[in-house]
Amino acid sequence: MIARQASDDFSRLHRAFSFHLGVATGLAWLTALYAAAYAPWVRNIRALIDPVAGLDRVESTFSYIFAMPAVLALAWVSIVAGRESLRRAQTLPNVAVEFAAAAVVAFGVFYLAIDRAIAALFAAV
Repeated sequence: MIARQASDDFSRLHRAFSFHLGVATGLAWLTALYAAAYAPWVRNIRALIDPVAGLDRVESTFSYIFAMPAVLALAWVSIVAGRESLRRAQTLPNVAVEFAAAAVVAFGVFYLAIDRAIAALFAAV
Protein backbone atom coordinates (compact mmCIF):
# COMPACT_ATOMS: atom_id res chain seq x y z
CA MET A 1 0.00 0.00 0.00
CA ILE A 2 2.80 2.45 0.82
CA ALA A 3 4.58 1.75 -2.49
CA ARG A 4 1.36 2.45 -4.41
CA GLN A 5 0.85 5.69 -2.49
CA ALA A 6 4.44 6.72 -3.19
CA SER A 7 4.00 6.04 -6.89
CA ASP A 8 0.78 8.06 -6.91
CA ASP A 9 2.62 10.94 -5.21
CA PHE A 10 5.34 10.69 -7.81
CA SER A 11 2.82 10.74 -10.67
CA ARG A 12 0.99 13.73 -9.24
CA LEU A 13 4.16 15.70 -8.56
CA HIS A 14 5.69 14.74 -11.90
CA ARG A 15 2.59 15.89 -13.76
CA ALA A 16 2.55 19.24 -11.91
CA PHE A 17 6.29 19.75 -12.34
CA SER A 18 6.16 18.88 -16.05
CA PHE A 19 3.33 21.32 -16.63
CA HIS A 20 4.99 24.18 -14.78
CA LEU A 21 8.38 23.56 -16.37
CA GLY A 22 6.68 23.55 -19.78
CA VAL A 23 5.04 26.91 -19.04
CA ALA A 24 8.37 28.33 -17.84
CA THR A 25 10.10 27.02 -20.95
CA GLY A 26 7.49 28.62 -23.19
CA LEU A 27 7.77 31.95 -21.40
CA ALA A 28 11.56 31.86 -21.58
CA TRP A 29 11.45 31.18 -25.32
CA LEU A 30 8.89 33.92 -25.94
CA THR A 31 10.98 36.41 -24.00
CA ALA A 32 14.13 35.33 -25.82
CA LEU A 33 12.45 35.67 -29.22
CA TYR A 34 11.14 39.12 -28.30
CA ALA A 35 14.61 40.16 -27.14
CA ALA A 36 16.13 38.75 -30.32
CA ALA A 37 13.88 40.99 -32.39
CA TYR A 38 15.12 44.15 -30.65
CA ALA A 39 18.61 43.34 -29.34
CA PRO A 40 21.71 44.40 -31.23
CA TRP A 41 23.24 41.43 -33.06
CA VAL A 42 26.91 41.71 -32.28
CA ARG A 43 29.80 39.34 -31.77
CA ASN A 44 30.30 40.41 -28.14
CA ILE A 45 27.12 41.57 -26.43
CA ARG A 46 28.75 41.42 -23.00
CA ALA A 47 30.84 44.47 -23.90
CA LEU A 48 27.62 46.41 -24.57
CA ILE A 49 25.86 45.24 -21.39
CA ASP A 50 28.78 45.79 -19.00
CA PRO A 51 31.78 47.44 -20.67
CA VAL A 52 34.12 46.88 -17.70
CA ALA A 53 33.36 43.22 -16.99
CA GLY A 54 32.47 42.23 -20.56
CA LEU A 55 36.00 42.37 -21.91
CA ASP A 56 37.21 39.11 -20.41
CA ARG A 57 34.68 36.77 -22.04
CA VAL A 58 33.26 37.07 -25.54
CA GLU A 59 29.68 35.90 -26.06
CA SER A 60 27.57 36.50 -29.15
CA THR A 61 24.01 37.77 -28.98
CA PHE A 62 22.65 34.42 -30.16
CA SER A 63 24.32 32.35 -27.43
CA TYR A 64 23.65 35.01 -24.78
CA ILE A 65 19.91 35.09 -25.42
CA PHE A 66 19.13 31.48 -26.40
CA ALA A 67 21.42 29.34 -24.18
CA MET A 68 19.22 29.26 -21.08
CA PRO A 69 15.91 28.68 -22.91
CA ALA A 70 17.62 25.80 -24.73
CA VAL A 71 18.70 24.33 -21.37
CA LEU A 72 15.11 24.63 -20.11
CA ALA A 73 13.75 22.97 -23.24
CA LEU A 74 16.25 20.12 -22.94
CA ALA A 75 15.32 19.63 -19.29
CA TRP A 76 11.62 19.64 -20.08
CA VAL A 77 11.96 17.06 -22.86
CA SER A 78 14.18 14.95 -20.60
CA ILE A 79 11.76 14.82 -17.70
CA VAL A 80 8.76 14.12 -19.93
CA ALA A 81 10.52 11.40 -21.91
CA GLY A 82 12.37 9.91 -18.93
CA ARG A 83 9.52 9.68 -16.45
CA GLU A 84 10.08 6.05 -15.51
CA SER A 85 13.85 6.51 -15.33
CA LEU A 86 13.30 9.37 -12.90
CA ARG A 87 10.97 7.22 -10.84
CA ARG A 88 13.64 4.52 -10.49
CA ALA A 89 16.49 6.98 -9.95
CA GLN A 90 15.01 8.63 -6.89
CA THR A 91 17.87 9.77 -4.64
CA LEU A 92 16.11 11.46 -1.73
CA PRO A 93 13.84 9.61 0.68
CA ASN A 94 10.92 11.98 0.11
CA VAL A 95 9.54 12.55 -3.39
CA ALA A 96 8.26 16.01 -2.52
CA VAL A 97 11.71 17.16 -1.40
CA GLU A 98 13.23 15.84 -4.60
CA PHE A 99 10.75 17.72 -6.77
CA ALA A 100 11.21 20.85 -4.64
CA ALA A 101 14.97 20.73 -5.22
CA ALA A 102 14.39 20.30 -8.95
CA ALA A 103 11.96 23.22 -8.91
CA VAL A 104 14.55 25.48 -7.25
CA VAL A 105 17.12 24.63 -9.92
CA ALA A 106 14.57 25.08 -12.73
CA PHE A 107 13.49 28.44 -11.33
CA GLY A 108 17.12 29.56 -11.20
CA VAL A 109 17.64 28.69 -14.86
CA PHE A 110 14.32 30.37 -15.75
CA TYR A 111 15.39 33.51 -13.89
CA LEU A 112 18.72 33.58 -15.73
CA ALA A 113 16.95 33.17 -19.08
CA ILE A 114 14.63 36.11 -18.41
CA ASP A 115 17.43 38.22 -16.92
CA ARG A 116 19.64 37.72 -19.96
CA ALA A 117 16.82 38.58 -22.36
CA ILE A 118 16.02 41.78 -20.47
CA ALA A 119 19.71 42.73 -20.31
CA ALA A 120 19.93 42.30 -24.08
CA LEU A 121 16.86 44.47 -24.51
CA PHE A 122 18.38 47.21 -22.35
CA ALA A 123 21.59 47.04 -24.40
CA ALA A 124 19.52 48.14 -27.38
CA VAL A 125 18.38 51.30 -25.61
